[in-house]
Amino acid sequence: MKDSSILKEGIKMNSKKIRKDCEELWAKNKYYVLSKSHKIYLEIREYLKEKEVDFLFLNEKIQRVRNIEESKKDFSNAILHVWGYFKNEATEIEKQGLCNLLEEYMSGKNDQKSVIEYINILLKKYPNEYLQKSTLLTGEKDETVA
Repeated sequence: MKDSSILKEGIKMNSKKIRKDCEELWAKNKYYVLSKSHKIYLEIREYLKEKEVDFLFLNEKIQRVRNIEESKKDFSNAILHVWGYFKNEATEIEKQGLCNLLEEYMSGKNDQKSVIEYINILLKKYPNEYLQKSTLLTGEKDETVA
């Protein structure tokens, strides 16, 4: 009987570690996923509410997003989510700068790289550890971990 309770405890601890690893992977990649597909972003968010989660499944789902064609609407939406971390500190001029860049991006006069570079400039001025690890901003899209 004692062995079975030790086994159950070990499974529970392993399950907690898997959940923690999944949450960390998601935290790093959620804005990148959102920038590619709002639909998949919502699917993953729902998946993470399940009782049991699988790290490899989550990682594969995130990696598959890399093959999705750029969506201006989804990218803009993700940037506006990221902007939320700066809105109380950034100046009106900085806000206008981002709005102008996003407008140019949406009309094809600018690219994602310019917008991300601007966000990274804001990030240097207004540090945020959570955003500094975001693959959308770091460009580390190949975050496959076992």
